[in-house]
Amino acid sequence: MLPHTSEQEQILGALLAEMEQQGGSGIFLEARAPTEVIRAGLIERFQGERAKEYHEFGERCQEFLQEVEKETRAHKFTFAELEENEQDLLKLIRWLRKIQQRDFFPGSSSRDAQESIAHCRQALQAFTATVYEQEGLPSPNQEDALAFVQEPKEGKEKETW
Repeated sequence: MLPHTSEQEQILGALLAEMEQQGGSGIFLEARAPTEVIRAGLIERFQGERAKEYHEFGERCQEFLQEVEKETRAHKFTFAELEENEQDLLKLIRWLRKIQQRDFFPGSSSRDAQESIAHCRQALQAFTATVYEQEGLPSPNQEDALAFVQEPKEGKEKETW
């Protein structure tokens, strides 16, 4: 059961067509909750499932922040550490996008996740500036420093600077 959206309809239509091409069959139906109480219960259930995912995501963001802090305390300001942190942040961003795609009824958990990823970006930005400073290089501007977190094109990883 999924909320009705044009995107879901397209996905289900494509799935149905693929099943038919392989000799199978299927149908999908639209349904409506008979009462507002049932509708509210369904929304609450969807939100509860996403809240679990957002909670785990928040825990992973905290782990990321702790790792950056640990490397900062240990003065591990190397490009190898920077690239590792960039990849970890990129994984978090991709994961958040996947959760958001399943989040048909965003609530406070979604906002909390956005705040968590913003803190991770800020921590990485500060770490990046320190790495460049330690290497005697000019710091990349903020746009360049965060450019790698944009979703790469299909099948291509965007290189770090």
